[in-house]
Amino acid sequence: MLQKSDSRRHLPICILLLMVWTWAAIAPLSRQDWLLENLLVFAIAAVLLGTYPRFRFSTPSYWLFAVFLTLHLYGSHYTYSETPFGYWLQEVTGASRNHFDRIVHFAFGLLLVYPLRELLERLARPSGGWLELCALTWVMALSSLYEQIEMLTAMIVAPELGAAYLGTQGDPWDAQKDAGLAILGALIALAIIRLAKARRA
Repeated sequence: MLQKSDSRRHLPICILLLMVWTWAAIAPLSRQDWLLENLLVFAIAAVLLGTYPRFRFSTPSYWLFAVFLTLHLYGSHYTYSETPFGYWLQEVTGASRNHFDRIVHFAFGLLLVYPLRELLERLARPSGGWLELCALTWVMALSSLYEQIEMLTAMIVAPELGAAYLGTQGDPWDAQKDAGLAILGALIALAIIRLAKARRA
């Protein structure tokens, strides 16, 4: 049963995301790219809002979703390969490209493996290390699926955007590196969760 206290705790998250989305929607660098990038936002928002009356994630999980979507919305405003933060990081580190897209893929695993783990724990209830393994497998599968969907979307919906939407920046192994960083982020998050549980025990 949906409790009013849950709604009050989660309302600030909705307000924050709405404010960030409004900012990102105002004069983006490429309106077409922004629309394509927001397909992911609309899909996640629809799933979370549609399932909210029947399945509620914990408040930390909703905040993790919010942080990830905020990073994504920032990238969608400028296009991932032209974010000011990415250029600043490129200048500071002497990197050969704008790595903001890599940061977001890493954040996908780091931030979203916890909600995925929570979902599995409450619905499937795997025991022991199977819970962590299943959560990691979900991150691997979703990362690979996203790369495939991204490629097909670019080919079918807006082939003229090409590399601007895919954000490859001339790297033929971009998709593999992105998926690898998501897995690395998930492994780090799962290790932190395991350590936190061990300290509480």
